[in-house]
Amino acid sequence: MTPTLTIRVSAGTGTGRTTLAAFDAALAAAGVSDFNLVRLSSIVPPGSQVLEVDGQEQLHGDHGDALYCVYARAHAVLPGHEAWAGIAWSRREDGSGAGLFVEHEGPSREQVSTDLMHSLEDLSATRGGSYHSQGRRVIGITCRTLPVCAVVVATYRRAGWEAFDGGR
Repeated sequence: MTPTLTIRVSAGTGTGRTTLAAFDAALAAAGVSDFNLVRLSSIVPPGSQVLEVDGQEQLHGDHGDALYCVYARAHAVLPGHEAWAGIAWSRREDGSGAGLFVEHEGPSREQVSTDLMHSLEDLSATRGGSYHSQGRRVIGITCRTLPVCAVVVATYRRAGWEAFDGGR
């Protein structure tokens, strides 16, 4: 089956003088800083493939394009505190390519990893237990002096503004 949609999962961390600046730096490291993020819920459409990529291998587009994505974002502002973000995904066992994403953030790798596992298990159980875990991406950063951010993003597709009619 040829995939109809490639979902790219990347991660990044950043530091800035504000939490917003740290978030922007993390988005830049993940390869998606020049997009307007449109946050999706966590359903993987049938016929999709999920690829883990580096930031430079993420979707490309024009400055300000809309980017449909699932993401996890964590911040830390106190020295010594950690920020961890993660996304995990599962696939339906029928081979359709349909699946689920879950996203979590927290103060430790262990908490985020546990939350990802429990959420995938529960979402599968809600749907009759027909999903199996396929992958995960977790990243973290420790605050030294300035605010920090960790982000993991799964990008579905981008859209330029020519696709919108300006509300007419």
